[in-house]
Amino acid sequence: MKKRLRNKDNHPVIRTLLVSFMLMLVLCAGGASSEALAPTKLRVGATPVPHSEILEIVKPILKDKGILLEVIEFTDYVTPNLALDDGDIDANYFQHIPYLEEFASARRLDITYIASVHIEPMGAYSKKIKDLNDLKNKAKIGIPNDPTNGGRALLLLQRAGIIELDDKAGITATKYDIVRNPKNLQIIELEAAQLPRSLEDLDLAVINSNYALEAGLIATRDALIIEDANSPYVNVLAVRAKDKDKAAIRELAKALTSEPVAEFIKEKYPGSVVPAFGLEF
Repeated sequence: MKKRLRNKDNHPVIRTLLVSFMLMLVLCAGGASSEALAPTKLRVGATPVPHSEILEIVKPILKDKGILLEVIEFTDYVTPNLALDDGDIDANYFQHIPYLEEFASARRLDITYIASVHIEPMGAYSKKIKDLNDLKNKAKIGIPNDPTNGGRALLLLQRAGIIELDDKAGITATKYDIVRNPKNLQIIELEAAQLPRSLEDLDLAVINSNYALEAGLIATRDALIIEDANSPYVNVLAVRAKDKDKAAIRELAKALTSEPVAEFIKEKYPGSVVPAFGLEF
């Protein structure tokens, strides 16, 4: 009788080990694939107009890169930076450089900026007069109550020639730095978001463009005076300093300074919001 040769690979123990090994390879490969395909999620804080609207434009751009963008809307200028520092959001997009630097320094926050996106020229609006020369004695002038935007508003009023500031005041000037006020104008400090709603009670209000837009005001059409194109108040994408080199954050910065965003800004907010791509910090 011939002895039947038996393939050693058919041994039950070996076969079981091979099957187990193959199964482990499949599971490992599947796990690696799932991890590779898992999208990155970014939570970005923004004020509604124009920041949140601009972020909506970059969502499909980021989605193609495997990044899901969630926009968290804020209606004030304080909470977004605190939320960023606390780690509740990954980035924010609502503020200009002087405000960010002053806020971060005062609160000792380790946040910075990595992309310049746009400029919102600040303007002075009124429902009572058509010309600044029509301002009466002791007229009420509303300005933002935070240091950088308040100082910015006062500088605009100085450029219009209706007040004069101390030369040493700089961009954080306050109403106490006014050295010449021939019409005895009353400077009323209000939260920036409240200024459009207070126009009925004020003779003039200096309003940030995002809040002006929300109120249906167009700077180039409705403002009695407006900042010129050389404004240093560039709106930026802010992040925690430790996260500035993260790939997803960099993709967000790239998307926010892309041609589709520039075209959207020009068409949606002609004259009220201006792309600032290419400016170096």
